Amino acid sequence: MSTPPQSQAPGSAKASFLVTLRAAPATVPALVAMALFVVWATDQTGYPVTHWAPGGLIVLALLGLALGVVGLDVRAVPLPVKIAVGALAGYTALSFASILWAAVPGDAWEGANRTLLYLLVFALFALWPQRGRSAALLLGAWVLAMIGLAAFVALHVDAAAARSLQLLLPEGRLLYPAGYVNANAAMWLMAFWPSLLLARSERLPWGLRGVLAGGAVLLAEVALLSQSRGSLFSTPVMLVLVFALLPGRVRTFAVLVPVAAGIGVAAPAVLRVGDHLKNGLVQPAAIHSATVATFAAALVVGLVVAIGAAVEQRRSFSPSAAKRVHRSVAALAALALVAILVGGLAAAGNPVKRIEHGWHTFKVGYSADSTTGSRLVSGLGSQRYDFYRVALDEFVAHPLVGIGADNFAEPYLEHRRSDDFPHYPHSVELRTLVQTGVIGALLALVGLGGALVGAMRGLRQSDPLARAVVAAALAGFAYWVVHGSFDWFWEFAGLGAPAFAMLGLACALSPRELPRPGARHVGRLGITVGVVLALVAAASLTAPWLSQLQVQSAARIWTKSPQAAYSRLSDAAQLNPLSDEAYSVAGSIALRFGDLTRADHEFALALERTPGDVYATLERGAIASSENDRGRALELLGQAARLDPRDPLTRQALRLTKEGKRVSIEELNRSILRNAQQLE
Repeated sequence: MSTPPQSQAPGSAKASFLVTLRAAPATVPALVAMALFVVWATDQTGYPVTHWAPGGLIVLALLGLALGVVGLDVRAVPLPVKIAVGALAGYTALSFASILWAAVPGDAWEGANRTLLYLLVFALFALWPQRGRSAALLLGAWVLAMIGLAAFVALHVDAAAARSLQLLLPEGRLLYPAGYVNANAAMWLMAFWPSLLLARSERLPWGLRGVLAGGAVLLAEVALLSQSRGSLFSTPVMLVLVFALLPGRVRTFAVLVPVAAGIGVAAPAVLRVGDHLKNGLVQPAAIHSATVATFAAALVVGLVVAIGAAVEQRRSFSPSAAKRVHRSVAALAALALVAILVGGLAAAGNPVKRIEHGWHTFKVGYSADSTTGSRLVSGLGSQRYDFYRVALDEFVAHPLVGIGADNFAEPYLEHRRSDDFPHYPHSVELRTLVQTGVIGALLALVGLGGALVGAMRGLRQSDPLARAVVAAALAGFAYWVVHGSFDWFWEFAGLGAPAFAMLGLACALSPRELPRPGARHVGRLGITVGVVLALVAAASLTAPWLSQLQVQSAARIWTKSPQAAYSRLSDAAQLNPLSDEAYSVAGSIALRFGDLTRADHEFALALERTPGDVYATLERGAIASSENDRGRALELLGQAARLDPRDPLTRQALRLTKEGKRVSIEELNRSILRNAQQLE
């Protein structure tokens, strides 16, 4: 048996920490990046460009710092990791190239920049070697920070006033802090799996293992507050992947049993928050009961696992005794699996009818869901079937290089059969296919395959702690992929960045050659090319970020200082020469002040950049109608109706114009605002 880790005095622990950083100096910039990911998690999970674009500049600077200070012997980087970085760089380049053929080039630029961010993150974590201790420090620090954030969120919700409570948990589903319930659940569960798998490692202190196990319970319960069906469906897939592909199954099961028991004990109280609303409102007493149950379960599980870990680390077992324990736990795992399968089949009822019901609700949409019982088991009702139908149709129409990064919104409006208007196709696989085509999909697959090959090599490390970190990191990345297969998680930098960081960290533990003494790392030409690319990347990230800041500033001041708002919107349009947003906002402001001439001009400028902009086309048509220019109004409103055939406001405006009546711009915009508020 391996020798258990010994406790260290404070001085020796500090010295050991410094030795760890010296052995893997790239850990320092990677730690800063992990801290950035936690900051993103606290506010909309890094979704707004004003959050992740400056963060991308920080990651770019950290990558440059690592290259300049630590250096990089490219020859020592494992071949699979080189292939992964190269393929992901190619995918990023294709995303930028798609601006040329995208219908909405401004959105394509934003999507390409987000892809660039993920490439930078992966490179920062994958290119430099890590040791087991340094990698455990990186992953453990992020997991513990997420556990702390989950504890804060639970206590914050419990202490919230009744009115604030309804904003945090609309319809009984936790929205805070991500702003999107499914992303909220995924954020916690991406940390849950590494927390669970790190807790099984005998190389970590027993107290830390207890904290990680209890934290896993806390993360799962806070995720359950969002009542995300995607997380429910992802969990059995993850269990299969973890037990089928990752070593240490008996140890995983030994930790999973108390963690699952703790989750099961607290889950009924957590589910009552959303299942027992009063007049559609969450009850503070239900929240308090759920909070108490969650923390109590986490505490008990943490203590149980900590005690078990302490016994394991302080008591030496003979090989024969260890083998008997191993066989006993394996037998219990087999019995538990049988019990779960039997119980699941009994709970699900007739499997054929269950599958038929699931497919029916998936195709029909929200209306097919049951109106009683927990949302988690009510069916598969959503509009994703229609999203995927349009996405596949667009892929068939543009198979080679796709329609352009983040350019799903316009074709969906034109071909939709639902009343939703998603900006993204709600699937990372379909996003890749429809937006970058077969070429993009192949580049992504090669990059992912190379990274996974490199990471799986890390599972054969001689260091048990390194193997544990690789398994934990791969599980965190796998959850993002599994749940992101039917949601739009690529667009949340607070989810995508830590996912690629964990994949890169697993690659960093892949065995590699030792640096050659005196080896030349990068030549002058390489340095020159690197500096140029870094400057281009920095400019690409900076311009849209500053442009969006100007748009937001104008939106805050337009009621009091309209001219200053127009000036800032003009600056925004110059900073981002591909986006039509600044012109559309300026046109909307002009409409509010009754300046139809300026409004028409601003909307015309928006359409020069994005000819398929439905909103700008509709507003120009309404302006023409109000000015009794019936011919131009019919042309513009007809175009708007072709761009979005299901929009009732557009159809009504076109009908009024055909009848010889004028469209009321004030009433039209009140209706648009009312519809927008209903979607919030």
